[in-house]
Amino acid sequence: MPIITVSREMGSGGFLVSERVAEKLGYKFLDGEAIREMAEGYGLSVDAIRKVDEKPPPFDAHLDQLVELDLQQIELLILESALQGNVLIYGRGAHFILGELKGIFRVRFIAPLEERVERWAEREWLDPDLAREMVRKSDQQRAGFIKYYFDRNWDNPLEYDLVINMSRITLDTAVDLVCKGVRDKNLLRCQEENRQAIADLIIQKRLRIAILSTPDLDGYHVEISCEDGVVTLGGHVHSREEQRLVMEMAKAISGIKEIWDGIRIKPYRTTSPYPVKPFDR
Repeated sequence: MPIITVSREMGSGGFLVSERVAEKLGYKFLDGEAIREMAEGYGLSVDAIRKVDEKPPPFDAHLDQLVELDLQQIELLILESALQGNVLIYGRGAHFILGELKGIFRVRFIAPLEERVERWAEREWLDPDLAREMVRKSDQQRAGFIKYYFDRNWDNPLEYDLVINMSRITLDTAVDLVCKGVRDKNLLRCQEENRQAIADLIIQKRLRIAILSTPDLDGYHVEISCEDGVVTLGGHVHSREEQRLVMEMAKAISGIKEIWDGIRIKPYRTTSPYPVKPFDR
């Protein structure tokens, strides 16, 4: 069955719908709590997840390679869960992590601001003014997270296959809409193609993580692409030794059938203190 990704506004009711959809379909429900439970296996701490979870980095995080590494590890966790299939991925920009794959059912839940504030205040036993502040801040952080890391607009309806306004319909109807939509024949016919594409994304992610994890290797300018297990390297590094290191890392990653090395050598380094974001995101 196709993977489901869910984007939602705080207080829209998307969490309850997603839980019920996962239960009805027999899907794994991959939300923030599930990611935290799996974090240790990916070398992630709860604090590391908190720093990058659905929010843009603070200004000084541009200088912190560890922040980028943590985010890449979370993306790897999401991709490897997606490869197993039958999973609903709740938030975390999963619909952008999975790229333009055709066999992914991308769903978004929305509702008017005041309804979301009321729902959140009731759920968390909060003063309405505090609830309104939290909802607005959540909207800003999630939009900023998507814009910074993926350069896309969080609230653009064209990024989704189904946008549900929860002020218009009941929870049960929303569940039925998602369960029916995920069985669409256009999604079902792309599943085998999707598996290979996700496997390629995992290879890219593992190599990017290996590069970021290597001290004294400036790998931000290395470009990585992978198609059907064939890796193509581009961009530049600053020495033959760095080029050799990248090649050795690539050779150590399982699933790679062939490597094309197009990395150039540029001995000088940029004078900017801010690293360029990787090209393979």
